[in-house]
Amino acid sequence: MDKKLYTIIVYTENIAGMLNQVTAEFTRRMMNIDTITASSSSVDGVHRYTISLWGEEDMINKVTKRIEKKVDVLKADYYTDSEIFFQEVALYKLSTPKIMANNEISRIIRHSAARVIEMNEHYTVVEKTGPTDIILNLYDEFKAQQCMLQFVKSGRVAVTRASQDTLGEQLFDEDYKRKSVNKNK
Repeated sequence: MDKKLYTIIVYTENIAGMLNQVTAEFTRRMMNIDTITASSSSVDGVHRYTISLWGEEDMINKVTKRIEKKVDVLKADYYTDSEIFFQEVALYKLSTPKIMANNEISRIIRHSAARVIEMNEHYTVVEKTGPTDIILNLYDEFKAQQCMLQFVKSGRVAVTRASQDTLGEQLFDEDYKRKSVNKNK
């Protein structure tokens, strides 16, 4: 079987320890998380984890089902890249003296549609939003110019290509409401 990059989106009650419970399912199966982003969701009191990792679909399906069985998890689904819109954010801290001495670095910033968010005599901070490969390509370009001081990137933020959020649909579905009541008994 082929390993592919999957994105798992988990909706939970916003309580302490939930992130640990969710990530423990990956640890038990010796699965390495590539990125993880935690945030509030479009539903009050509901937290959202967006997790990306490489794996085989059968294992991704199993771990997603195990996560969804947890008492405080409302919904968990997995997606391929074609089923979601996703972005990451990266910050590149570059040497200002090297930028000033090398016009190619300024050209790279302009052509990549990156944004300078801070510049002083010692360093320049550049921000780039986009898919992982574009962020890493820009990293490689700055590294080749030997101007990189620091680099950091976020995990994925993602929304499904479906017309409505799956959790939003379920919150208005009576069967789901009954499942939640029975699950918590």
